[in-house]
Amino acid sequence: MSEIKNIIFDLGGVLLNIDFAITQKAFAELGMENADEKFGKHMQLGFFDQLDRGEISDNEFFEKVLAEMPLGTKKEDIRRAWNAMILDFPQENFNLLKRLSKNYRLFLMSNTNSIHFPEYQSLLQRIFNINSLDDLFEKAYYSFQIGKRKPENGFFELILNENNLKAIETVFIDDTLFNAKTSSKNGIKGLHLAENMKLTDFFTNEGFLKENIQYEQS
Repeated sequence: MSEIKNIIFDLGGVLLNIDFAITQKAFAELGMENADEKFGKHMQLGFFDQLDRGEISDNEFFEKVLAEMPLGTKKEDIRRAWNAMILDFPQENFNLLKRLSKNYRLFLMSNTNSIHFPEYQSLLQRIFNINSLDDLFEKAYYSFQIGKRKPENGFFELILNENNLKAIETVFIDDTLFNAKTSSKNGIKGLHLAENMKLTDFFTNEGFLKENIQYEQS
């Protein structure tokens, strides 16, 4: 795989373990009706996407969620439920990034928001004694900071253009199949991390992409 020089990683579900069902359950326990329909991995009410794009503030988000809850629900209840999906950042993923950084240019591309952001940054600082998640990449791109979400083509184009990357030399890894396929529209090789896989399955022990990997097609 010597032609590959750059790897773009998704965060949640690839590097960071998350579980949408935990937040759905937490919302339901607070009194939200049909929580699994209002928020999920593939479909959610519009204000969740607005938060990811940085189009609404934390307080505006809390007010919109509170409108779906019984009277008496507190903002901090919402914050805890919203952050409940964030689990752990496996040591093997941290070690993998360290190995890969010797062989590739690494970037992060995440649909994330201003409430989750300090939660997992604190987790990384506490567990791995680093300044922030950004330390593991040449550059990290967070949707709420740039106003774009995957799988919008403009998000991929931004990363390619800002860093003078050639699409043909770039791999993108995501746990959502549609996102992995969409990257190929920009000429980027997409890899889908399925639920039964580990991120390390794509790489050799020496920190290189394995040969004969099956890339996704749009």
